[in-house]
Amino acid sequence: MSATPNWRDPVHVLAFGFGSGAAPKAPGTFGTLMACLLYIPLAQLSLEYYVAVILVSALLGIYLCGKTSQDMGVHDHGGIVWDEFVGMWITMLMAPAGWLWLAIGFVLFRFFDIIKPWPIRWLDKHVHGGLGIMLDDIVAGFMALICLQLLAAWLL
Repeated sequence: MSATPNWRDPVHVLAFGFGSGAAPKAPGTFGTLMACLLYIPLAQLSLEYYVAVILVSALLGIYLCGKTSQDMGVHDHGGIVWDEFVGMWITMLMAPAGWLWLAIGFVLFRFFDIIKPWPIRWLDKHVHGGLGIMLDDIVAGFMALICLQLLAAWLL
């Protein structure tokens, strides 16, 4: 077991967000920025395909995050950012088009992911393994999604 990822293992590469999670400071923020870059082509998908990508990514993430965490011997290592990818993509579900909305979604998701209001903090402390790593960010993504949609409905 090692506290550093094995960059030759594709599971670790994905869990670390193609290297974005290896940032020395604020790896979750850098992982979310990478998720934003990947969101740009995803936003072109139909709603059905976009939701399918989220579902597959979330299920895959349970394995990726759990295996990487186990291999490294550290539960929810800060560099594991696949959960941020999924949370950010959930935030942007049916979001209005444009850079402004992507930036607002980014800020909302990071807010909920960092502050961890109930039930996010409870899930973070009580659900372990790959599911635990993923679940708090999935819930943060849904909370940010609701706020983004309410803001869009109010402003547009």
